[in-house]
Amino acid sequence: MPKKKSRQPTEPSPKQKTRKSIPKPIEKTPIPAQSTPQPTIPAGPQPEKQPEKPPEQSQERTTPKFTERAPIRAHEIDPHFKHEISKMQGGEKLNRCFQCGTCTSDCPIARFSDCYRPRQIIRMAQLGLKDRVLSSDALWLCAACFTCTDRCPQGVEVASVIRILRNASVERGFMPPIFKQLGLSILETTIAYRIPELKLRKREEIGLPPLPKGNPQAILKLAKATGFCDRLQRGEQK
Repeated sequence: MPKKKSRQPTEPSPKQKTRKSIPKPIEKTPIPAQSTPQPTIPAGPQPEKQPEKPPEQSQERTTPKFTERAPIRAHEIDPHFKHEISKMQGGEKLNRCFQCGTCTSDCPIARFSDCYRPRQIIRMAQLGLKDRVLSSDALWLCAACFTCTDRCPQGVEVASVIRILRNASVERGFMPPIFKQLGLSILETTIAYRIPELKLRKREEIGLPPLPKGNPQAILKLAKATGFCDRLQRGEQK
């Protein structure tokens, strides 16, 4: 009987050589994170919650709130007040103002102040808010440059109306302290601002002539005749 040939291992073909078994990726099982036990706090009286403090306001210069911004009440209106101003020199054209705002837009004081508005002062006078406008601090911020008067399209003498309101305010005893000091200085030295002795000495050193001396007695006599002294005393009492 013919002998059976033993099968020898055959060599792999070139295609089989190129085929390499790709190992499957090993799936990694996530390890759970171990949570550290937190210490238990024994229950006890908890501290009371303090009320939150309001934010501190900055100490910046703020504009004061004047009384003319408050709501208008019927009992404040004096219908005869505008007619009283119209009878005085400089206030004849008060009722011509139609609130165009030209006086306020051209005013050099209104550029740097949020409370001084010539249009608002004129309007309060037209409405008859006598007590408000005469007691307002903004009334004394006018520099009397007459820019508002020159540019008013209706010809209203705004600066003259403010002068009338100032005089009426002084009659009631309202006068800022700085104006009282200026008035007293005029009565004593005939000039509004006191000149210190140092400046007088410097004038002599550089050869300037001495300042002319006034007549305080004549000024005092005129102030008594016009009632200016009584107005100053009335303002000091208020």
